[in-house]
Amino acid sequence: MSRQSSRRTIVLASASPRRKELMASLQLEFEVLPSDADESVPSEWSPQQVVTELAVRKAEAVRQQALERWQDALIIGSDTIVVLDGRIFGKPVNEADSADMLKTLQGRTHHVYTGIACVDAATGHTRTEYSRTAVHMKSLTPERINAYVRSGEPADKAGSYAIQGLGSTLVERIEGCYFTVVGLPVPVLSDMLEEFGVSVLEA
Repeated sequence: MSRQSSRRTIVLASASPRRKELMASLQLEFEVLPSDADESVPSEWSPQQVVTELAVRKAEAVRQQALERWQDALIIGSDTIVVLDGRIFGKPVNEADSADMLKTLQGRTHHVYTGIACVDAATGHTRTEYSRTAVHMKSLTPERINAYVRSGEPADKAGSYAIQGLGSTLVERIEGCYFTVVGLPVPVLSDMLEEFGVSVLEA
């Protein structure tokens, strides 16, 4: 059962089922407004700049729509990327791209960055944070990579794997926040919500 611990209307600017599930885990009522913001970024941006700026961009893309429906809206935007040797791995464009990504990541340690933006729709006040987690991927045979790609799971995932699904079998271990890899670091988000008057745990 969800509850609302604040009079504010929380709006998640994402259609991601994973982010919706993680938001629901906080037991706060929230609305969903999918964002179609442009995700192209300059090549010189750092990983943390990429995820925080895109998180803001996604939230801002639905700000006017949210404000028209809820004057008290607090919008949450989020973005996740995988980084190895300075190269950013986003979502694959097709199965061949998925396989190529996994061939590059297998047997090595990469980092997953997830940025969060909280935007007050009425005032425009914005707060951003990001979280980084190291992921040690197992050494994988071409057959195992191809079998995973054929499962369809990597299709819309940064780095072409989902740690909360079959992709968990590809990972040896992680160092850091698991939720960062899934796509929404809820420990960080809960602290950010407190700053906007939304308490996840009430006294």
